[in-house]
Amino acid sequence: MNQPTNLSVNGERLWASLMEMAEIGATPKGGVNRLTLTELDRDARQLFQRWCEDAGLTVAVDAMGSMFARRPGQDNALPPVMIGSHLDTQPTGGKFDGALGVIAALELVRSLNDLGVTTRHPIEIANFTNEEGSRFTPAMVASGVFAGAFSLDYALARTDDAGVKLGDALSDLNLAGPEPVGGRDIKAFFELHIEQGPILEEDELDVGVVTHANGQRWFDVTLTGVESHAGPTPMERRKDALVGAARVVDLVHSIGHGYLPNACATCGRIEVFPASRNVIPGRAWVTVDLRHPDDVRLDQMTSALLTGVQDIATQLGLSADVKEIFAFPVTTFDQSCVDAVRKAAADLGLRHCDIVSGAGHDAVYMARVAPTAMIFTPCIGGISHNEAEDMKPEWATAGANVLLRAAVEMAEIVT
Repeated sequence: MNQPTNLSVNGERLWASLMEMAEIGATPKGGVNRLTLTELDRDARQLFQRWCEDAGLTVAVDAMGSMFARRPGQDNALPPVMIGSHLDTQPTGGKFDGALGVIAALELVRSLNDLGVTTRHPIEIANFTNEEGSRFTPAMVASGVFAGAFSLDYALARTDDAGVKLGDALSDLNLAGPEPVGGRDIKAFFELHIEQGPILEEDELDVGVVTHANGQRWFDVTLTGVESHAGPTPMERRKDALVGAARVVDLVHSIGHGYLPNACATCGRIEVFPASRNVIPGRAWVTVDLRHPDDVRLDQMTSALLTGVQDIATQLGLSADVKEIFAFPVTTFDQSCVDAVRKAAADLGLRHCDIVSGAGHDAVYMARVAPTAMIFTPCIGGISHNEAEDMKPEWATAGANVLLRAAVEMAEIVT
């Protein structure tokens, strides 16, 4: 059946729901601090569940705490079309990263209800646990378990900085559900997300059709020297781990510039021990994040990191340990799903372009078990993972309308 010409979301209702969700964990600077598996995360989940039940959806929760809200199809034995993202945020996050994808999916269902549309396949809205990875590393761990990238036991054993296990946090808040994680057929998966970059806004485009996602590798680098007094120890006899860490930061910056275009290389966190003003640091720990949309180039960046760190350690008389703690390859999204997104944008008369995702998303793991695609909306200044993250209501509406049309093309309208 052809899609009805009035197939569109209620943009005002979508925006109002986004603003209401943003009140949970709101920060003084206009952002959101809603870390995963905290009381605020629980409050967001409860609001989302109430909205879903008000829309006539049945909500199931799996052993990772991920939520799946189902709208029945004409044939409920068929695999669902799944749409969604996450509701957790960075400590100084914004209103739209993740939440846009979940709430736009809910608005999609509300609008189908308003229009009296029935689809052949069921539609499910997903809210995945711990996408951000800001409390429990690695990121996207729940969708990773869903897709078989991690074992459930591995995920539940992840700890935060206070030593709290992810599984214990789920139990303490009563957020773990009875459903198994993954292991079922999905017709297709779609995720709507802000771009988190400047391309769409700068080029005055409404929508990005995401064709690929960068490969990523995360490393922990530990440099060990000798703690000694900052006064009596001559400069030429020092084995200063912090000096080594500083050189690693510069190395990583150089690697990013050395593999342009498209490369990204970042040191996001550094810790120094014993962290005393008048003690030469004996140990330093640095995180490294390497990204590239070409696996061969990503391999070369990794080799440059490993060789460079060892050279730095040798020059300074330090020992070095480099551990890869998280990795996934470049993701190519399903052509039929990408085509559905591109067709929806064209049918709506929206300005659009193909784009590569520089960030990781739940869709990257879902692409391992289901045909998958993503839709990007612009965000102001390309700013994300920041309290200043912002977008225009019309961008949210345009993205949600593309999501709606692409999803129902896969779910197959029958009435």
